[in-house]
Amino acid sequence: MIDVTVTVSLADVSSYRPGEPIPAEYFAQFRDAADTASAVMFNPPRFRHHVGAGETPADMAERAIAPMLARHGADLLDDVDVLIVNTPLPENWFVGNGGEIAARFGIVPEWLIDLSNGGCASFIHGMKLAREILQSTKANSALVVNVTNTAGQMFAQDRVLAMPQSAIPGDGAGVAWLTKSDQSPILDIETRHLPQYAGEMISVADPPRRYWEAGTGQHHIGFTESNIAKVLHRGNQIVPEVVRTVCERIDMQPSQLDLLVTNQPNRTFLQNWRDSLEVPAQRHPDTFEECGNLFGTAMPLTFDYAVTSGLVPEGAVVMFAGFAHAGDFAAAAAVRWGGRVSPRGASC
Repeated sequence: MIDVTVTVSLADVSSYRPGEPIPAEYFAQFRDAADTASAVMFNPPRFRHHVGAGETPADMAERAIAPMLARHGADLLDDVDVLIVNTPLPENWFVGNGGEIAARFGIVPEWLIDLSNGGCASFIHGMKLAREILQSTKANSALVVNVTNTAGQMFAQDRVLAMPQSAIPGDGAGVAWLTKSDQSPILDIETRHLPQYAGEMISVADPPRRYWEAGTGQHHIGFTESNIAKVLHRGNQIVPEVVRTVCERIDMQPSQLDLLVTNQPNRTFLQNWRDSLEVPAQRHPDTFEECGNLFGTAMPLTFDYAVTSGLVPEGAVVMFAGFAHAGDFAAAAAVRWGGRVSPRGASC
């Protein structure tokens, strides 16, 4: 049974950007100039990062949590009972990455979840699951881990590299630490599954084959002009909707939010969400120009950047929001940020 009197906080975040930044010019040399795919959807960022050769999701997760452990000490891991992991390209498709990441962290959590859905909004999906586990069990704390590793692998295949979609994604990892405390309370979370759109984001190859079948075709995301238009319309609509729902429940106007942190598919979405919610650009930080579309990692990595850069004062109401895939999931979560504080209450 969920005990709503138990307050769950987003105690800290940390992140990792692999390798050196790769400029947009690198991708221009491969791009087919005759390709008419939507320039709005695939207008490339200035830079992005790629997972290194042989670098695994567990490697990236271990590097992402390192700054957090440096701040709080390795004994932070002693009380972790919940580990939730999202990776779009698991190293082991059969068992996922959660077990290996737990082993790297040196923990044996009672709750270990490889979260396959949620996509670009999986950070919030993971927060909601973690909060409800913490409120309904004796679990003490949780880690939500996002690892994005498709840019330097799937999108770097020689035939896929020529497609406009290959210049948008970037790789990275983020870790969030949730605790039973009132340090940085999660004020409200809204999640919406829209399963009627779940089949619209597909992996295709030429010649056609299933992803597990042997063959010469290289798998990539099957974008068409018509489904790009649908995704743009849905994303522009459902993200402001979930933000407004949370704002209504916490008795705030979207324009009053101190910070809006979203996923970052492209510049158009970022601009449209700001305009719709009347949030100025200085209160909507993103890392798109440095990191590209980070999928589920965008929120923890961008928030880590914002906190580290001094953009998030103590007491700020932060709204996390985003949507997944072709619009089959949308979510928003509000947090009152209390600053980076050690488990014993001393400022870090």
